[in-house]
Amino acid sequence: MKNFIFISPNFPTNYWLFCRELQKNGINVLGIGDQPYEELNEELRRSLSEYYKVSNLENDEEVYRAVAFLIFKHGRIDWLESNNEYWLERDARLRTDFNIRSGFQAKDIPSIKFKSNMKAFYERAGIPVARYHMADTLENGLAFAREVGYPVVSKPDNGVGAADTFRIESPEQMAAFFEKKDPDVSYIMEEFIRGEVNSYDAIIDSHGEPLFETGNVTPMSIMDIVNNQDNSIYYILKDLPEDTRAAGRATVKSFGVKSRFVHFEFFRLQEDQAIGKKGQIVALEVNMRPCGGFTPDMINFAHNTDVYKIWADMIAYDTTQLTGYDDEYCAFAGLRDGKDFVLSHEQIMEKYGEHIKMTDRLPDVLATAMGNQMYMATFPTREEMDQFYQDILACRED
Repeated sequence: MKNFIFISPNFPTNYWLFCRELQKNGINVLGIGDQPYEELNEELRRSLSEYYKVSNLENDEEVYRAVAFLIFKHGRIDWLESNNEYWLERDARLRTDFNIRSGFQAKDIPSIKFKSNMKAFYERAGIPVARYHMADTLENGLAFAREVGYPVVSKPDNGVGAADTFRIESPEQMAAFFEKKDPDVSYIMEEFIRGEVNSYDAIIDSHGEPLFETGNVTPMSIMDIVNNQDNSIYYILKDLPEDTRAAGRATVKSFGVKSRFVHFEFFRLQEDQAIGKKGQIVALEVNMRPCGGFTPDMINFAHNTDVYKIWADMIAYDTTQLTGYDDEYCAFAGLRDGKDFVLSHEQIMEKYGEHIKMTDRLPDVLATAMGNQMYMATFPTREEMDQFYQDILACRED
């Protein structure tokens, strides 16, 4: 029996489903988290052979001791994973420290976590990348902006989501950025790309081949959603465009991805720019984990499938028999508290109840980027989905 350590199996709250499917496949699932065992949901408790509670998952030494204990009790660990962007670096260090070979090692992290290092891998895959420089001095920042034109975007080279991201539109804003930026953080500065985010989401086997592929589109900038406290929308595509599929597969090969659930982000240009022509796919960044929040559930709703099972089948068997997708669009709408929406929750449910697959309040840690009240709904056509967005996001005039 294979031993699998799952870091933070209780968050996001849907991740217990990964554990359930692993257990169904005969894998010994061992959890490490900071939530008391009795507070874990019952389904997760049933999916774990053992749970080691630490006082704080941020405490590397405590998590290290937890892994050591589980090895002492259960023997060699075959897999260690969190499927969570926040813990990718620590996951890799633990694999390296305990000689767990199935996954990225500490030496691999710079190429998959630092945005500046990703660019060479994208270029090797034949995918255009935005011009950039490392934000070292105000003088160099101003020179870069003169070269590529305003606006430019600056963000932590090793960052998660849109946190601490700045859109700089003038020399004055450039000076303000260098005054306020964290001096202990390395920032990358890039030319601004006018495009919508198109993703490639896939489960990759040990040979670097996809067992499952889909994608999503984010029409709005996550940076603007966070900075402007706006509503959040994105949707799972009914059909994955062939250029996104080709770019995703080429990126898998370039980064040498094996045995992972991945979420690669690209821009589809909305106008001709120096980087390429309107409609072209260009590089944004790689994420070596599933798309965040409840996106795995959205994928399941859109394609009548179970990516938790496909992923667990990849872990256990390096293949899957799960096929037969019935494709629809799956729309996500995250509504921000404090806005005067035309439709109440009750009216939304009355009008779209037959389409809505899930609705819930989002935890604060996700709400910054995804809104406070979320709805997921499936539609057979783009026109029906667009109408849903128009209705659900409508606000009364001041």
